Amino acid sequence: MTRRIWAAVITSVMAATLSAIPAHATDSTSTTSTATTADDPIDPPLYDETADGDTVRVNVVTETRADLAGAASVGDTLQSFATLPLVTLRVDRSGLAELAAQDGVVSVTEDGLSAPSLDQSIPVIGADTAHKAGKTGAGSDIAIIDTGVATNHPFFKDRIVAEACFSPVDANYGATSLCGNGAATQEGTGAANASTCAAIAECDHGTHVAGIAAGDGTGLSGAPATGVAPDAGIVAIQVFSKLDSTKYCGTTTPCIRSFTSAQIAALEKVLALKQAGTPIVAANLSLGSASYSTACTKDARKTVIDSLYEAGVATVVAAGNNGSPTAVTAPACVPNAVSVGATTDDDQIASFSNHGPLLDVLAPGNGIISSVPGGGYDSMSGTSMATPHVAGALAVLRQAYPTEGLASLISLLATTGKPVTDEAGVTVPRIDVAKAVAAVEPKPEADKKPRAFQVDNDKDVAIPDAPTGATGTAVTSPITVAEYPGNAPKNLKAYVNITHAFRGDVKLELIAPNGTTHLLKAASASDGADDIIATYTVDASASVANGEWKLRMTDTDDGDAGTLTTWSLIFPTPFENTTAQTIPDSGTLSSTIAVSQIDGNAAGPLQVYANLTHTRIGDLKLALTSPDGKSYTLKPYGSEAGGTLQTTYGVDATDAVANGTWTLKVTDSATGSTGTLTGWSLGFPSYENQTVKAIPDKNYTEIWTKADGLSGVGSGKLKVYVDVEHKYLGDLKIDLIAPDGSMHLLKDNGEEPGGTLQKVYTVDATDLPVNGWWKLRVDDVATGDTGTVRNFVVRF
Repeated sequence: MTRRIWAAVITSVMAATLSAIPAHATDSTSTTSTATTADDPIDPPLYDETADGDTVRVNVVTETRADLAGAASVGDTLQSFATLPLVTLRVDRSGLAELAAQDGVVSVTEDGLSAPSLDQSIPVIGADTAHKAGKTGAGSDIAIIDTGVATNHPFFKDRIVAEACFSPVDANYGATSLCGNGAATQEGTGAANASTCAAIAECDHGTHVAGIAAGDGTGLSGAPATGVAPDAGIVAIQVFSKLDSTKYCGTTTPCIRSFTSAQIAALEKVLALKQAGTPIVAANLSLGSASYSTACTKDARKTVIDSLYEAGVATVVAAGNNGSPTAVTAPACVPNAVSVGATTDDDQIASFSNHGPLLDVLAPGNGIISSVPGGGYDSMSGTSMATPHVAGALAVLRQAYPTEGLASLISLLATTGKPVTDEAGVTVPRIDVAKAVAAVEPKPEADKKPRAFQVDNDKDVAIPDAPTGATGTAVTSPITVAEYPGNAPKNLKAYVNITHAFRGDVKLELIAPNGTTHLLKAASASDGADDIIATYTVDASASVANGEWKLRMTDTDDGDAGTLTTWSLIFPTPFENTTAQTIPDSGTLSSTIAVSQIDGNAAGPLQVYANLTHTRIGDLKLALTSPDGKSYTLKPYGSEAGGTLQTTYGVDATDAVANGTWTLKVTDSATGSTGTLTGWSLGFPSYENQTVKAIPDKNYTEIWTKADGLSGVGSGKLKVYVDVEHKYLGDLKIDLIAPDGSMHLLKDNGEEPGGTLQKVYTVDATDLPVNGWWKLRVDDVATGDTGTVRNFVVRF
């Protein structure tokens, strides 16, 4: 993190709220120059390596994923990635020249090799005190990207939550796979089990690292008492290959080394798991190569490390064991990584530890006892051992401060640590978990944002006109989905509203969190009408739902520009039963739907859609029963003739629990008529607007969302989620404006300090119309302070 955490010092730490060498000490690496020409994306040493006609593995980073096809055409593709603008190639000298000439290529660096880089250390950093306070890392997971983990070791007590392996096979390097299945990649149980390389001494490294971060020796004879976060889950990812070449191993073969591309694949996997809901707080990389005294802004791992940081996952990296006072190894030198050096038991910088201006924090790394394969324990030293102390500490802090962002947690470790000054006068903090846990009174836990099935972004985005004879610059608008489990639906809808004088010029694409691009609208020279107001349906089931979705807009011809005024992602209800079932003559059909992951009570109006055919519909009564036994009549007996009934009923079910089994009962009251329930569904209407709007000083702002096509009327328990940030919350008066213009007070102005308000309010909307515009109005009633509205949800 290149010391950036020092700049993020928490305002008044004691105030009420928080505003690839197991780097074993015997390993060594050489210092590498970082000098490159400003306009050449090729790392200069690559020219030397290919001068005699040799080929080299390289990682090519491009500006966008659209540039990857051109880059990949110059060599053999060895590794591709699902979401990153990056590809691993084997190229020769001419391939490097072609890459240098391509406009979309950002950097080309060697797919280098990294070598794998407690009882006493846990009290040193105060983790035992934190444990006594109940802060043990529960609720968070730590990714151990290393040589694999002995997953059945008693120190881990069945806390391995996921496994994966990325172990490239390359005959030019004498590299073979260490994945459990023998292939270059594997996911699932057994993928990262360290037993696959047990014959090589270095293979105990990952198990030792995992034990420091999250081991638990409770009740175990001969074990250390505990790791730093003994209740955290472990995501085990193996990234090493077995090498039999003296060129890469030295005199002792075989050895294990990790390709940079394998590390990137592992970090991308961590990002996918995080986006899918796995609560990973840190990815531990106790490995490294080369030495750098300036930030590694062209490192191929930077893109995914940045993405993880934005997603709330810290990439915690060993600084290396060269004993350098001015440099650290890669990827510890990447700006958004947290670089970790090692100290001795008496808080001196360990003689083997790299340190200096690029170092972020220190932790114990000398003579650390932890788990090793075979069920035992051993002592190791190195910055590899210091790094998992920090990864575990972040899990402990996440439990202590559940509402804080990642930057705040990292800053807290730095500002509460014990200062250690090196021989050059550079001071770096040795972490103190106990002080970090006790230093700050946590904020009240924020209300959970309700799950929304429609998410809006109303921020205007200008679509620039294309230059003559060329395609214009693409622009994007984001929507973030965070509460939708699993993959996106097959019938995901995107509503788009664009003003444009010649809509045929505009190409529209939807980019999923995994990088998949869905064409919504192609450009058409024959479509000269104004504006785009349309809803598009795409099969997005191959992508996880959670993460950042982007609407990408490109003007393909000159003459006209435009503006995106709003767009929405609409998730159809996943709660449906599409199995056709016979309605018994003079009997009752009971059909069920299981509902999950809807917090609290059901909706009002709950949307109940029924589709049936019957020879005499008047003979039928439809009733809905909730999981807790409450009954709602949808349709009474009547006099309707036979035919098809396709109707959505709006029911006030706010007194019923949402999650569980719902039952639709279709009763035929007379003999002589038959029919079929073709299908039915349940909808829990909830609308979210993610547009960030400024709250002007002594003025007001509004943010809105539109409900459309709902049956029924409002209930007495309408839920409204508000997320605002302001320098003095007491200045704010917040109201909900219903579609009929009525105003409902959510929060009055008063005496509240500045900060963030994330709260769910209950509004009596009995019998109010539900369709139409719902507005959140935020008034700043006094001068001197400003803020922003960040999110607004209406959940019926």
